[in-house]
Amino acid sequence: MMPPRPRCLLPALLLAALLPAFGQQYSVEKPLGSSAQIAPAFLQQAGISQNLNRQLPLADRFRDSDGAEAALGSYFDHRPVVLALVYYRCRILCPQVLHGMATALRQVSFTPGRQYDVLVASIDPTDSSADGAAEKQRFLSWLGPAAGPDAAAHIHFVTAQKQAIDDLAAATGFHYVLVPGPDGKMDQFAHSSVIMIATPEGRMSKYLSGIDYQPRDVRLALIEAADHRIGSATDLILMYCCSYSPSTGRYTVSVLRILGLAAMGSIVMMGVMFYMLSRKPKGSAGPPALQL
Repeated sequence: MMPPRPRCLLPALLLAALLPAFGQQYSVEKPLGSSAQIAPAFLQQAGISQNLNRQLPLADRFRDSDGAEAALGSYFDHRPVVLALVYYRCRILCPQVLHGMATALRQVSFTPGRQYDVLVASIDPTDSSADGAAEKQRFLSWLGPAAGPDAAAHIHFVTAQKQAIDDLAAATGFHYVLVPGPDGKMDQFAHSSVIMIATPEGRMSKYLSGIDYQPRDVRLALIEAADHRIGSATDLILMYCCSYSPSTGRYTVSVLRILGLAAMGSIVMMGVMFYMLSRKPKGSAGPPALQL
């Protein structure tokens, strides 16, 4: 009679079965542990170069989701533009970028076509206008009715030939690489998650990284890109207290500026108090004159 099999053998067998799968993902040069965070060599070519104030290729031709072809400059019309580069058949990172963009824009209290426009461009030359139309409808559903009935006319999902895509990617500093998918086909792209703000003249203004974008950051970036032609007095104060950090792609509170405002406020209050205390009361004849 065979002795009972130890219970610890089952996990060992499972581990032995899974080792080949792990071997396909990790090599000796990339062991498990802290070094597993090191990106593969091909991913090091994907990233963002912040080309601040770089002019976009406004003469290049792009095709909108309705099939109409136009120059890139036709999507810029006296308003800043919220820009994203994705590809429409992506089902991993790109939907998160677009959902994060829509969520933030829903909360900035601005309206498409009044204070800003949206331009989403595919980096995949095989994407079609129909692909862009489907993604646009999903984006509008995320944006919600608060965007207004005319939002669709000011939100553009465009496609283009490879040369135009390369020109736009180079101008924005958006670096991406083609990588194999699960089936081995080179039909996926590795790229950064970022949304960008361009000026009404088509120059790069701000880069906001990640997939969750703070509405405050988006609002301040739009105000700056519009050269302060939108926003309120409260926004101007907030912009003075916050500064844009290119390294993090976010606005951070400037402690020195807040302390400066507090010091100025204290000086003004002290001056007002001194003025009030030194005023002569109305009706007062002053001290009696001395009589000899």
